[in-house]
Amino acid sequence: MTKPTGYSRTQILLHWIIAALMGAQFLFSDFIGEAWDNIEHGIENAPTVLVASHIFGGIAILVLGLLRLTVRMKRGAPLPPEEEHPALKKLAHLTHLALYALMIVLPISGLTAWFGGVDLAAEGHEVLTSLLMILVGAHIVGALYHQFILKNGLMMRMKSPES
Repeated sequence: MTKPTGYSRTQILLHWIIAALMGAQFLFSDFIGEAWDNIEHGIENAPTVLVASHIFGGIAILVLGLLRLTVRMKRGAPLPPEEEHPALKKLAHLTHLALYALMIVLPISGLTAWFGGVDLAAEGHEVLTSLLMILVGAHIVGALYHQFILKNGLMMRMKSPES
């Protein structure tokens, strides 16, 4: 299979929709955290829109993440820039693998904790959320490094679909 030189419109849309959903999940995570603490202390929770939004946001990330992975496996993804150092290529590859894994594992751990009442899943969810934030930060730093230091136009691949 020939490697594409850019991402498709579908890949770009999925990237940005998932990024927005992840941002919302992080911003509004205190509400579900508070609800979880209440459950652990035997306090009844009244259903709230923000708690439901976190749950449905996680489900959306899981579904869209699986769709994104499917599209990537069928269509492929562009190769890293030729001139990039092999260590950076490897780091980028591992970061992307971990991000894809977390798009799947994080929602599953959250759903297992919430609907199954599994404390270990809740603890894992918290640890994985921290890991996700670190990886997202690294991803952003990497993109900015390509844009402003290497000036190789790499970010355009996630802004304009390949024709």
